[in-house]
Amino acid sequence: MRSNTETYLHKGMRKKMVDGIREKGITDESVLEAISQVPRHYFLDSAFEKHAYEDRAFLIGEDQTISHPYTVAYQTQLLQIKPFDKVLEVGTGSAYQACVLAELKAKVFTIERQKKLFDANKSFDFLQNYPTIRRFYGDGFEGLPTYAPFDKIIITAAAPFIPEKLIKQLKTGGIMVIPVNEGDAQRMMRITKRADGTYDEEKFDEFSFVPMLIGKKD
Repeated sequence: MRSNTETYLHKGMRKKMVDGIREKGITDESVLEAISQVPRHYFLDSAFEKHAYEDRAFLIGEDQTISHPYTVAYQTQLLQIKPFDKVLEVGTGSAYQACVLAELKAKVFTIERQKKLFDANKSFDFLQNYPTIRRFYGDGFEGLPTYAPFDKIIITAAAPFIPEKLIKQLKTGGIMVIPVNEGDAQRMMRITKRADGTYDEEKFDEFSFVPMLIGKKD
């Protein structure tokens, strides 16, 4: 069961977590402020509550994880979110990343392929604080063509390649942040779409994500 109480101890641990993220090199104060506003322990089983603000990933079921806070901050900073940006997130998971994006006033369209995780978020009352988040059960490789184009796209799993269908759903000048590689480590990349449909690539640090898989899982 997820936690649903917030104490001064939680707030203190969260401040310490944010300070640690800043020390590791995150410089976007709006991103740090957004993370400081989202109680990470709400997204974990109450058994992990004492460890919720450590900079580590935790299993959330279905072989999926909630990412390190630093990883969430890193990807979010690369996205360069502006208020009212329309953002496609591939891999809802616990919905922690989606809430951080919503704190930055983005309109979030998030896809989850694991039905159990998708259904679990239906009863997650904290998400009612973020009416700009829309959740979908589906295949992340397909994206959401009905709602395209998007200003930004974020992939929260290890992609074996850059999905062409998602590039097509990105606006000209839009940004995709995606970890790419099938091995133990993935290279974080930022893709910026050109007017002719091609794109520029920027390569950043290496991270470790669970794999991005094709299709849906009931």
